[in-house]
Order: sequence, then structure tokens, then C-alpha cells
Amino acid sequence: MARRLGLPAKPPYRITTFTLFHYTGVRHRFWALAQMQLAHARLSGTPGLSFSRLMGSGGGNGFSLSPNWGVYAWLGQWEDGAAAERFFATHDWYSQALDHSSQHVTFYLQATMSHGEWGGSNPFTPRPEDYDKHEPVAVITRATIYPHKLPDFWRYVPRTSASVYERPERLLSIGIGEYPVFMQATFSLWTSGAAMTEFAYASTRHREVVQLTRSRGWYREELFTRFRVLDVEGNWPGLTANVKVVEK
Repeated sequence: MARRLGLPAKPPYRITTFTLFHYTGVRHRFWALAQMQLAHARLSGTPGLSFSRLMGSGGGNGFSLSPNWGVYAWLGQWEDGAAAERFFATHDWYSQALDHSSQHVTFYLQATMSHGEWGGSNPFTPRPEDYDKHEPVAVITRATIYPHKLPDFWRYVPRTSASVYERPERLLSIGIGEYPVFMQATFSLWTSGAAMTEFAYASTRHREVVQLTRSRGWYREELFTRFRVLDVEGNWPGLTANVKVVEK
């Protein structure tokens, strides 16, 4: 999957970008790991960038206590699409990330629903009126887990995360996080909003974890955000189905 369809020149809303990088070889993986600390200063002050997070991933499908040293994710929230496109076209950090990586994909997204907090506030500005359950959607979930709840949390998560792979409507899903073990996030891509909702309500394992989350109080902070897909650039292993992006 490799395409670049072009965003509206001046969209009247903020957009979100989510980029996955794959690194191979010791030198490139060491560079990527170092960016977990070094990238913050280089990205600070980027014009139009109001929120960003660089995250690692877990082994296997990403939902694991063992890290995956080859896959990293970068999330950006932008004042508008023009600011995002300038960054990807000209920023030296992103250019270096591409040089070190063997594969990458960027999803250009617009929030249509969001609740919860990330670092004390919600960085996304949803436009619920633009949601169409028949269009492809992406979902980001994120939580900070209480340290004393970690054993209980990790007892259930791997089994539940594996259940998403039973759904043919899932185009991509990965577990990511700012810090290992206790700051966890997920990114998933679906053929439609209706398919994602059906999984959320029809999956016995998913419903079980949602109920346990409430009854056992795992999270100190949590967030759920649904997005429509504006554009896709690059390619990624396993992302074989075309994503029908929003036409403007």
C-alpha cells in the first residue's frame, strides 16, 4: 500500500497524523531508541504542532511486555493540514527518521469523537458531524495504569488484544506506549466505523475487559478517540487492503 492523495489545501479543522517507522540493523535501531529522549527538543517549537508523542511498541502484535526494538510510532496534532505537510516535507528530524527506517506509513486523520485525557488534557478537537459509520475509521486508545494494578491488567490484555485478529474488518492494529508496561496505547484501523463498533460490542473478550476496567479501577488516566481517515502515505507489513479515504 503506497499512495498520497493530497489533503485539502486549507482544511477548516485541526488534523492528527500517526506515523509508524520500522528500523532494521543495530545502528538504525540504536538511533531510533535514542530518539525517545533526543527527539523532544528537536520537535519542540515546530510551527503548527500543538501536541506530539513518540512511542515504542511491544513484541509480537505490540501487546506484550517484551519490547519491539524495530517499531516506533509518532503522533502529532496539528493546527491545520498545511502545517503537517510542511513538517513532513521539510523537517530535518523527520528526514533523518526516514533515512534510518526501512519502512514507514503515515495516516492523516480527523477526530470525530474523543473523551478522556492524555497528560491532563484532551489534545484532540472532534467534529462529530463529520462521522460516517460506513467510512473507514482509525481508533487511538491510551491509558496510564496504576502501578499496583499492573499484574492484574497484564493478566487480561494479551488475550483480549489477540481477539481483534479474528476480525476480517481490521486492517491494522498495534500496541504502543510512551513508557513500557504502565503507559499503554493502541492504534487500530478498520474498514468502517460500523465494523469497529460491532467488534466493541460483539466481542466477549473485549466486553469483559471493559467491565474489568471499570470494576477494578486499572487506570489513573485514559482516553479514547475515533478518527476518519483523510489520507495515507507509505506502506506497512500486513496493510494489504486499500483504505478508501475521504474524498474532498
